[in-house]
Amino acid sequence: MTGLAIYAGLFAMSFIAATIFPMQSEAGLVGLILTGEHSIVLLVAVASAGNVLGSLLNWLLGRGIERFRDRRWFPVGGAVLDRAQGWYRRYGKWSLLASWLPVVGDPITVVAGVLKEPLPTFLALVTIAKTARYAVLAVATAGVMG
Repeated sequence: MTGLAIYAGLFAMSFIAATIFPMQSEAGLVGLILTGEHSIVLLVAVASAGNVLGSLLNWLLGRGIERFRDRRWFPVGGAVLDRAQGWYRRYGKWSLLASWLPVVGDPITVVAGVLKEPLPTFLALVTIAKTARYAVLAVATAGVMG
């Protein structure tokens, strides 16, 4: 597999992992670091870029989701959406620093879109959170390698 294909695969895995689809981008990053064949800084940058752009997709979906909340086919009930919005209003934009967390991170980015968090603020906080998570993972993995 070529270097470009490896980085593209990591980007795609990280992008998908940031959406509602289950995917473990951390395993891919750790695996690539353990090969010792790739720049750790570039791997973290590619994984972070994919994950942030996946979160941006969530934010964009959130911007348009409100109009569907009362439809029968809509997968999230109005009460659940109201609770999520109330939670986000309580903790505000700083909750985006938890966007890297499994299970709750992706919904936070959707709700940020619903509540029209400004895009520059959204991108800054999500980029910090996602990049820090991958950087810590990379440092820990490199430390294990010795």
